Amino acid sequence: MRLTTKGRFAVTAMIDLGLRNEGGPVTLAAISSRQNISLSYLEQLFGKLRRHEIVESTRGPGGGYSLGRQMKDITVADIIYAVDEPLDATGCGGREHCGSGGQPDGNRCMTHELWATLNSKMVEYLDSVSLGDLVEQQRARMVQEGGSLTVIQGKAVMNAGTAGSVATA
Repeated sequence: MRLTTKGRFAVTAMIDLGLRNEGGPVTLAAISSRQNISLSYLEQLFGKLRRHEIVESTRGPGGGYSLGRQMKDITVADIIYAVDEPLDATGCGGREHCGSGGQPDGNRCMTHELWATLNSKMVEYLDSVSLGDLVEQQRARMVQEGGSLTVIQGKAVMNAGTAGSVATA
């Protein structure tokens, strides 16, 4: 079982968007800069997220991306599936021919049920975690670290707390 970079980056970018969504559309260039993710990679991911109606795009000056649904209605599983990320711990991709070296006419391996159950539990867990949950966790973490995120004139601003500096997001 592994979650590839595609799924990790999509979830990270969506948390970034969720943190700043109240200030209007967020540019991929800004997310790219803050999260150190390639802009062209984000464009590919957000194209898929848009097709699944998880995000909406706005063209023109002041354009960017905003959430297509309420944060509480977007699960981590939704995000991962939208970017075509398979969640499968079985060696056969769920086709039950893992005991024969991948041959279609083979039998299941002895551990097939173990990995199939793990798949089910993974999906169940990721479907139980909403983007809203992750955004709130991140906000709480930022408060613990002495900072906060506020929206000023449509731009999200990170307040550094004790350092007293303000970084435009």
